[in-house]
Amino acid sequence: MTWIADNWSLIWEQLREHLYLALVPMVLGLIISIPIGYIATRYSWLANPLVALGGVLYSLPSIALFIVLPALIGTKVLSAANIIIALTIYAVSLLIRNVIDGLRSVPEDVLQAAVSVGYGTLRRVLTIDLPIAVPVIITGVRVVTVANISMVSVGAIIGIGGLGELFTLGFQQDFLTPIIVGVVLSLLLALLCDVLLVGLQRVLTPWARATAPIKEVTV
Repeated sequence: MTWIADNWSLIWEQLREHLYLALVPMVLGLIISIPIGYIATRYSWLANPLVALGGVLYSLPSIALFIVLPALIGTKVLSAANIIIALTIYAVSLLIRNVIDGLRSVPEDVLQAAVSVGYGTLRRVLTIDLPIAVPVIITGVRVVTVANISMVSVGAIIGIGGLGELFTLGFQQDFLTPIIVGVVLSLLLALLCDVLLVGLQRVLTPWARATAPIKEVTV
């Protein structure tokens, strides 16, 4: 407890960095995946190759990607951009499938009804397709967020890893407390983000609660 009190500013700084490095790629990945997923639903022959490409990209070792990116894009080795770009790649690779599945889950009669009342493509996608696809997409976002929170720590190897730097500090000093603090905060952060995303899904899909079946009570 003494170490935590003496190093609270360090812990808080690393926690904020960890959250930033995990959530920014998730948001960017979602922004990129939605138009790609929509194109794949319009041109169905693209879906399988895109999903396969996503699987290949996600199989890339994160450590190697963190190290290679500076040479590929010209950033500094200690730049946070390396972590953000790498995790965005992983986020897109996971979310593409969910976006495609979510958009494909929109009933055909709903799409035809929207067209018949004069909805344009953009309006229909924003007001009908995406809201209906929210549960499937949010499922992918939850996976991506938890995965990002986990993988950010790997960035400590190149000097930028949020709570992962507490792991490095603990190993360097042969001191267990920073490692425990890093692990506990990472788990709590993942749990908190997952709960918030579940709440966001409930807010974005109020009809799902309204149409939930009412259980009969027998006396």
